[in-house]
Amino acid sequence: MAEYGAGHAGVRGIPEAAFDGTSAADSHGREGTVESVERAIQDARTAAKVAGFDMDKAADMASEEREKFRRSKGLSSFAFRLEGLESAVDATSLEVDLNAMPGVEAVVVYASKMAWVSAEEYVHPSELLEHMRAMGVEGWMTASTLRRRSERLDLQESRRRMRKHSHAKDPSRLLASTRTRGAEPSLVGHRVRNPFDSTEVLHTARDLITNLRLLVAVLFGLPVVALDVVLDWQFDGWQWVSLALATPVVTWCAWPFHRAMLGGLRRGLSALDGASSTAIVLAYLYSLYALIFTEAGDIGWHSHLVFMTREWAADDVSDSMFLDVACGVTVFLLFGRLLSRRNQLRSKAILHVPTNAFEADVLVVRKSKKGEVTKSMVAPTELRRGEDIIIPRGGWVPSDCEVVSGKSMVDMGPVGGAHRRTEVSVGDRVYAGARNAGATLKLRVQQTGSKTRLAAMERWLRNAIQDENRFTQLANRSASLLVPWAMAIAIVNFLGWLAIFGSLDAAVASSLSIMVAVAPVALALSAPLALRLGLARAASQGVLMRETGTIHQLALVNSIVFNRVGTLTTGPMQVIGVTPAAGENSDLVLRVAAALTMESEHAVSRAIVRADREARDANAGGDEIPHWLEAGEVTVSNDGSFEGVVDIPVAGEMRHVQASLWRPRDMGEIKDHRLASAALSGGTPVFVRWKGKDRGVILIGDSFRDDAPDAIDRLEEMDIETFMLSRDMYRVARRIANSLGISTVLAGIAPNRKEATVRSLHARGNHVAMVGDRDSTLALRAADVGILMAGHSNLDTVSVSTADVVVMRDDVKALPEVINLTRHVRNTVDWNIWLTWGYNALAIALGMFGVLNPLLAPVAMLASSALIEWRCARVVRRNFDDSLLSHTHSWQGQLQRMRALRQLKKRQELRAQARNYAREETHDPHMDQPATIAAAEAASVKASD
Repeated sequence: MAEYGAGHAGVRGIPEAAFDGTSAADSHGREGTVESVERAIQDARTAAKVAGFDMDKAADMASEEREKFRRSKGLSSFAFRLEGLESAVDATSLEVDLNAMPGVEAVVVYASKMAWVSAEEYVHPSELLEHMRAMGVEGWMTASTLRRRSERLDLQESRRRMRKHSHAKDPSRLLASTRTRGAEPSLVGHRVRNPFDSTEVLHTARDLITNLRLLVAVLFGLPVVALDVVLDWQFDGWQWVSLALATPVVTWCAWPFHRAMLGGLRRGLSALDGASSTAIVLAYLYSLYALIFTEAGDIGWHSHLVFMTREWAADDVSDSMFLDVACGVTVFLLFGRLLSRRNQLRSKAILHVPTNAFEADVLVVRKSKKGEVTKSMVAPTELRRGEDIIIPRGGWVPSDCEVVSGKSMVDMGPVGGAHRRTEVSVGDRVYAGARNAGATLKLRVQQTGSKTRLAAMERWLRNAIQDENRFTQLANRSASLLVPWAMAIAIVNFLGWLAIFGSLDAAVASSLSIMVAVAPVALALSAPLALRLGLARAASQGVLMRETGTIHQLALVNSIVFNRVGTLTTGPMQVIGVTPAAGENSDLVLRVAAALTMESEHAVSRAIVRADREARDANAGGDEIPHWLEAGEVTVSNDGSFEGVVDIPVAGEMRHVQASLWRPRDMGEIKDHRLASAALSGGTPVFVRWKGKDRGVILIGDSFRDDAPDAIDRLEEMDIETFMLSRDMYRVARRIANSLGISTVLAGIAPNRKEATVRSLHARGNHVAMVGDRDSTLALRAADVGILMAGHSNLDTVSVSTADVVVMRDDVKALPEVINLTRHVRNTVDWNIWLTWGYNALAIALGMFGVLNPLLAPVAMLASSALIEWRCARVVRRNFDDSLLSHTHSWQGQLQRMRALRQLKKRQELRAQARNYAREETHDPHMDQPATIAAAEAASVKASD
């Protein structure tokens, strides 16, 4: 330690002259400086020991303990691409060397030249790379590993900064015992905020509204109300007993409402229960004034039974108390807010994503290098793709898997959508969050961690709830404006009653009625609660919506555009026929098309390549047609045509020929009559051309979803015009649309024109929803509402980021269901707002005219809140399948029915006039001429239409 102090003395502030000369004074000064540094270091070690960190004990810590400490920091996963592996033996040697490192578990795959490493947090990637280089292998991390590590480091840095700022802003969270200067502060009670938690401070603190407060309020408050209402129970001095009983009710039981009011005043806002809190305090203070300064405090005084506020203005009623109002309002408020809190907690539980699947270890089946099958329990975070796991009865599925053995009933959980409980067998997909309810299943892992469908749903729900929380805050602030207005009206009303009737009791009672009757909480819950439950209902049915605004946008949709491939179709496309031109070979036509589309991932390209592979396996074409045709660089034009140079046998020689694969937009582009007839025979026609001449047409067929026609019919019943977007010619697309019942066909639309087509529909005044898959991202972005049909496909980041709605189901029926749900939700929201504003206006009016009793006013207020919550709860419980809404608002449908009735009545009147006119023409009112009357009726119908 002395050497360390001497070596770093200059750095710590020793003068440079101490090292320039060799005098005894300088040497003595240097020795003194070294000794001071050693003393400072010893003092620092002593201070660290006092603070709870023993450096000597840390130095003597065993390697096992140190490694245990390091392991507590977590695991990191790396994927390396390797270069320099000569054989499987080298791969095995590298794997053994990596596994020999402490805290490292690695698997090296020679076939793919990849290394998969799970390492402790303290293992740096450079250490792994050094071991690889020592074995003669160069490695580099994959792009996904680099991105994941970068995000993790950024997250750690952001958390460090957040903790730093939180320490600086909140000194109360520091440990009081760390008074030693230089000691690192620690956090007490640190809690990470959950985005599902409410962030609004205008509501009364729900944690303070407890069953104990309600019980105390009932035990002490109900006797006060009973003594004031039942006159026969009033004994001498009962009013002072009522004051003693009411004091704890008004102070301790009603403290949550007083605290909310004071907190709102401190922030310059109005708490939603501020008016009720003010009414409780005023009622208590006025009663205390009456007991002290009026005859109401005399022993033997009895109150008057009053039903309406105006009765307090009578001459025989004076010196009244309102302790019953203060206690009654407190009891009703506690009961109502406690019930409301339970309803909101129940609504949040609907959106809860279970974490049980990621807590317990899972049994995994692995093969050793010797081919022996081993079973071991591992954490779900250590699962890899391709591994087999065993899920017993009652076990949770930790990742997206495919069933490889067994048959059982499985509860799919949140991912299951509308059909949560289903029976699975070999080949079926099971997603993370599912629970096995039957026999033991053997599953093969497909996706893990953040790539599972459950993780995608959780991200979407969190984003949606965060948006809903922002909307809730806006609604709460808007509703809080009702409180100061109500209190201002109560003050004006007090002065008016006092000036007109001259009764202080009547003026106070009328003002208390106004302050207690207003329901800002009902107004604040009218929209956010219904929207929250709407998001939850849609998610439970397998449909994810980006935000609450999507509900409003989707409810207004009057036009829906389907991209034919990927939305209305199911399964892979198939080649159903190849028709060559005169003198051409059908196998050669198919082989050229496959050479051009070999690298494409489009469904049509995959169908052609698959058909060509099957033809080659069957030795189609014989020796005349090569089994493999070489193709140069293939380009895809803006209209979706494939163009490239292909080696084609011409007169027994292979020649470079410019070839193309294209799809016509209309029949006028087809010059060969034989190929034109074949193109209309069925399926999607794709033409093969080389040397400027069409050589053949390939017909591609696909199967449509079974529920597609029924879904289209339901959309048409909802007054939604359906469109089908297709690259095919109009006659081909129209035939497909007729089989499905689609109204309008947008045919011959190239991939680069889909976005412009959707924009053109929007420009015509339509509110457009675009339904497509990952190949239609630009069109999804251009629509008012972009609906991504995910099905069993992976949710890639690009597609999900452009969509407003993600359908996690394979059936088209989900579309009319979710649109109908959003219309009902919006209808519920609109009616809730009308009802709450109407109630508040009516309550204020009744309070001003003296009709409302202040003791019964909280009952009306809680009834309005209960009505709003009941209407919102119907969003979750009600079955909307039999009540299709054609319009967003119910009165729009009523107006439409009234208009239809008027048109029917007008048509009947015109028909009657036509009959009378026909009879007059025949000059015989007792004999009808059928031909004349039929012609007159046809003319009347035409005129009415």
